[in-house]
Amino acid sequence: GLGEVSPADFRNVSVEEVEALADDGERVPLTILAAKGTKRDGSHPAILDGYGGYGISILPFFEPSFLAWLERGGVLAIAHVRGGGEKGHRWYEAGKGKNKPRGIKDFHACAEYLVRNGWTSAERLAASGASMGGVLIGRAITERPELFRAAVIGAGMVNALRYLESNNGANQTAELDATPSTPDGFRTLLAMDAYQNITPGTSYPAVMVEVGLNDQRVTPWASSKFAARLQAVSSNGRPMLVRIEGDAGHGVGSTRDQAAATEADEYAFVLWQTGDPEFQPKK
Repeated sequence: GLGEVSPADFRNVSVEEVEALADDGERVPLTILAAKGTKRDGSHPAILDGYGGYGISILPFFEPSFLAWLERGGVLAIAHVRGGGEKGHRWYEAGKGKNKPRGIKDFHACAEYLVRNGWTSAERLAASGASMGGVLIGRAITERPELFRAAVIGAGMVNALRYLESNNGANQTAELDATPSTPDGFRTLLAMDAYQNITPGTSYPAVMVEVGLNDQRVTPWASSKFAARLQAVSSNGRPMLVRIEGDAGHGVGSTRDQAAATEADEYAFVLWQTGDPEFQPKK
């Protein structure tokens, strides 16, 4: 058979399934992983991950590399925002197209829950997402930059108004439920376009965008210009990095070594930005 016993030992990890209250009264499922006995004193670095697209539910899965983060005292949370399928088809429709901003507010509610309940603080919280999750994370940090200290966006859609200019743009029309050629469509896409919602002089979180130069699903130039614009106008001088894989695509099909190196860089970036003394540049 294909069964295998993993050497990764998760016996010291707790999992909590809770709900964050959104501003419209909806209850948003939130999964929280941490080492057992983690003190709710706001001192822990945390990563809040989300997707919120295509009606995809983020179901329980086994990922041994999470231990690297959890054993260091980190908190890992997953926001099951509208646009996914966790509460059925209505949950998907409630975060699709013109309703995309609803999922973004759900993500904010989950971030506020983590801070309010002592899992982390805004200065130690990082947002994370990939692909269509780039809409979610890109707008989460441009709408509420004060909620996050850092963000990691992998192969993300962060320039929705220009999606038709990319190789795979036409395939996104049904999900985004808009085109920029009509006034209503333009407004819908503008509301979810992270690049277009960057405001000069704002204090933004540190950001690392990840691109594969062979990505045929989400074009690399969108993430690159997003990071460049943040670097040009953010008021605090925090790093805005572009992590480039020259021999990779959209992440699906990456080698084990590529995936491990990417995850190591993500954890190191977040630990650097959230103040872990062992990850600060040597003076």
